[in-house]
Amino acid sequence: MSATPAPLSVPRGAVLFRPEDACQGFVVVREGSIKVSLTAENGREIVLYRVRPGEVCLQTFGCLVNGNTYSAEGVAETDLLLEIIPAGEFQRRVEQDLAFRQQLFSAVAARFADLERLVEDVALSSIEERLARALLRLAGPGTTVDATQEALATEIGSAREVISRQLGLFARAGLVEVARGHIALKDRAGLQALTHTAI
Repeated sequence: MSATPAPLSVPRGAVLFRPEDACQGFVVVREGSIKVSLTAENGREIVLYRVRPGEVCLQTFGCLVNGNTYSAEGVAETDLLLEIIPAGEFQRRVEQDLAFRQQLFSAVAARFADLERLVEDVALSSIEERLARALLRLAGPGTTVDATQEALATEIGSAREVISRQLGLFARAGLVEVARGHIALKDRAGLQALTHTAI
């Protein structure tokens, strides 16, 4: 059996792949987060998903399986520790390693479910719902989001002006407090109610 590839350290902000890049191998994230986003012809950008430990990059998976180039951009959202499994070794593991194959397919299925939720979110949810959901997701268990309005626009596939207007409405309703590059969640329950999902 081939040796496990040596982990690579990648600094925050590094671009891992861009549209039209060839795939060098299967990425396994050990520590940190990769943000994968897509930019439309009109310049508007949307975050497709993030890749964290135990998760699969669908872009990389598709490139390796179909022999395509990347169609999105992957950026190190944090400092990363990752492994790159060469294409040949990846194919060997899929064919011969049952545990690897089952883990891989399970992670791919979960990622497709994430993308289905994203499509539903963009197509069927209001800006109010989408922004509330994004703020809660980015804050995690905490009460602050360190992100610019431009970054939030990218997060939900909208325009910065729309985000600015909606944040103003949230602030007047007492749901958030907005500062430069920083948003404090003042009423998590109120934001949660806007998402139409259970707490």
